Amino acid sequence: MKLTQGLLMAVKSVLSNKLRTILSMLGILIGVATVIALVAMGKASSNEVAEQVSSLGSPNSLSATITGRGTVTSLTVDEANELGDVMNIEGVAPVTSSNAYAKYGKTQVSVSVEGITPAYEQVKDFPVQDGRYIASPDINNASRVALIGVDTATDLFEEEGENPAEAVGKKITINGYNFTIVGLLESQGTSIAGSNDEKILIPITTAQKIFQTSGVTTINLLVTDTDLMSATVTAIEAVLYEKFRGNENAYRVFNQEEAMETLNSVNETMNRQLIYVAIISLIVGGIGIMNIMLVSVTERTREIGIRKSLGAKKRDILFQFLVEAVCISGLGGALGIGLGYVASFVIGQVMHTETEVPGDTVLLSFAFSALVGVIFGYLPANKAAGLKPVDALRYD
Repeated sequence: MKLTQGLLMAVKSVLSNKLRTILSMLGILIGVATVIALVAMGKASSNEVAEQVSSLGSPNSLSATITGRGTVTSLTVDEANELGDVMNIEGVAPVTSSNAYAKYGKTQVSVSVEGITPAYEQVKDFPVQDGRYIASPDINNASRVALIGVDTATDLFEEEGENPAEAVGKKITINGYNFTIVGLLESQGTSIAGSNDEKILIPITTAQKIFQTSGVTTINLLVTDTDLMSATVTAIEAVLYEKFRGNENAYRVFNQEEAMETLNSVNETMNRQLIYVAIISLIVGGIGIMNIMLVSVTERTREIGIRKSLGAKKRDILFQFLVEAVCISGLGGALGIGLGYVASFVIGQVMHTETEVPGDTVLLSFAFSALVGVIFGYLPANKAAGLKPVDALRYD
C-alpha cells in the first residue's frame, strides 16, 4: 500500500465517523488547550509579579527593616545614616512609620504615616507633582508639614466637596495634631506591599514626637552599582549584625532581585503542578483514542481480512490504523491550540495584563498530542495487523 493511499484511507475513515472522532479527540483537545492556557497564565503572572516588584522602587534600591527583637530594639536616625559609609551606597533614607487617623472637616480616614528625611525623594524616587518636598529646616524644627498621597487626598477632600488636586496649603489633623500640606505626591500605584498613594509623609523628627519613639522602622538605601548588589547586602548585614550585637533576628535586608527570585520560584512551582494535571488530561485522552480504535478494529475485522486476502501486508494495516490514531490526536491537538489561544486571550482580559504564548509551548503541545496518538494507537493497530485473513473473513 502506498504512503499517500494509506493516508487517504485513514483520513476517509476518520471523517466517516464524525461524532465518534470528535468524542475521541475531546480529551486531547482539552489537554492541549489547558497546557497553552496555563503557560499563558504563568507568563501573565510572571509579568504581573515583575511589575509589582518594580513598583517597590528602583532596581538599585535596598531596604533594611528593623524588627525590634533582642536587647537592642532600634536604631537612631544618625545610626541609620551611618550605613551611607558602606561601599556602593549613595543614598540613605531612614523612615519611622505608623498607622494614624487623618481628618479634614468632618471626614476622617485611616492612613499610613511615614516620617522621612529629604533623601527619601531620591532614594525612593517618589517626587511631588505640586508644592515642595520635606526640607532640612523641617527636620531641624520638627515642623508640622506633610506630603499627601493622591488617594488619601481624594478620600479626604472629595467627601468635603473640594478638589484633591488643590490639596497644597490645606490644613489637616493627624492623630489630633495640626499639619499643613506642602506637597501633593505623584501617583505610584499599588505594589505587593500595598498602595503607595494611600499615605502621608511628614518630617521624621515630627513623627518621632507624635508617635513617641526615637528609633527608625525602615532604612531605604540607594546602590550605585547593581553588579555589586550581593556584596553590598553582605556589607550592610555585617554592619547591622554589629549594631544589634549579633542578633540576626532584629533586622531583615530586602532587595528586589531576591524578591523577584522568590516570587517567580513560587509561581513556576504552581504552574508546573498545573501543567502536570494538563498532561494527565492528555494521557486520559490517549486512552480514549485507544479504546475507540480497538472498537474500530472490531467493527472492521472483515474489511481487514479482505485487504489482507488481496495482498495487503501486516505493515500496511499497521500503518493505516496508526495513521488514523495520529490523525485523531493531531486534529485534537490543532483544535486545542486554537482553543488555548482563545483561553489565553480571555485570561489576559480577566487579569488585566498581556498574556504571551511561547511558540515552543505550542510546538511541544502539538508534538506531544501526536506522540500520544502513536503510543496509544499502536496497540489497536498492532491487533488489526496481526489478524489472520481466514479468521478475519469468517468474523461476523
